[in-house]
Amino acid sequence: MTDHQHLAAALDRIADPISGRGLVESGRLAAPRIAGGVASAVLDVGGLSGDGRARLQAEVEQAMRAMPGVGEARLVLTAERRTRRFVAVASGKGGVGKSTVAANIAVALAAGGRDVGLIDADINGPSVPTLFGSGATRAAAIDKRLQPIVSHGVRTLSIGHMIDPARAIAWRGPMVSQALKQLVEDTDWGDADPILLDMPPGTGDIHITLAQRHKPAGAVIVSTPQDLALIDARRAIDLFNQLAVPIIGLVENMSGYCCPACGHVSDPFGRGGVEAACADLGVPFLGRVPLDIGVREASDAGRPVASGDDPAAHAFRTIAAAVTRFLED
Repeated sequence: MTDHQHLAAALDRIADPISGRGLVESGRLAAPRIAGGVASAVLDVGGLSGDGRARLQAEVEQAMRAMPGVGEARLVLTAERRTRRFVAVASGKGGVGKSTVAANIAVALAAGGRDVGLIDADINGPSVPTLFGSGATRAAAIDKRLQPIVSHGVRTLSIGHMIDPARAIAWRGPMVSQALKQLVEDTDWGDADPILLDMPPGTGDIHITLAQRHKPAGAVIVSTPQDLALIDARRAIDLFNQLAVPIIGLVENMSGYCCPACGHVSDPFGRGGVEAACADLGVPFLGRVPLDIGVREASDAGRPVASGDDPAAHAFRTIAAAVTRFLED
């Protein structure tokens, strides 16, 4: 095996933060060479957050310098422009925790090294500023382009970052569509990929407008286990099927409650209904999120639980991993 091959093998043991495959296998690292005591390679850092890029660069350079006979590491960084992908997070009805799920998927994706965005497409009922603790922050514009507000590693933007949070948003359709255009098209999203769309409840005009103008790569549908919510979730699936938007899968939210006093687990909304619906519809089941007071408290406090290490955080990371696999396949 040549020195070049030894270097490639060593660097391929480092996992791509997004796909999980080796850097060489995933195509993120190319042209590894050793010549005259200098190890060199080209590393594609596209799609990674700033911190993710710095961590990966440091790990690769350390591995290069650890090679026998190498005294210097030279790494060329590139960021190939990739097609920006949107992922809709939707539900057939309100009150099932869709916004909480969207926020925590975004945080979990960012924790995995992605440069991820989140648009609060629920113009009449914006929740993202509260969920991220950024309600007091107003969005600024540079060269007539809005600047996302980075919170918990995620680029976020909501109509709630532009108006008084106590003000009722009583807008007709054309004004809602114009506001949505500003959030999606008139904003500097940088290298964010994917951008999650926290959709309004139901199956209305915003869903159709977004699908026609920006064609999401896929949709995550959120439901609670009971039949009433599942009826509406099925309608949401049917809408995205009509719009030719692939269904990434379904999330069963508020699934199981563990009493903090006695440890007994009960199911006030039922259990398994979403998984059964997935089997019936032939769509993936992405996982369950427990009914946990900690999720409610963290959401109200603007601290998405996906950044923690409790069962709810693990559930959101599992769902985010499924979204990543869908995007990378």
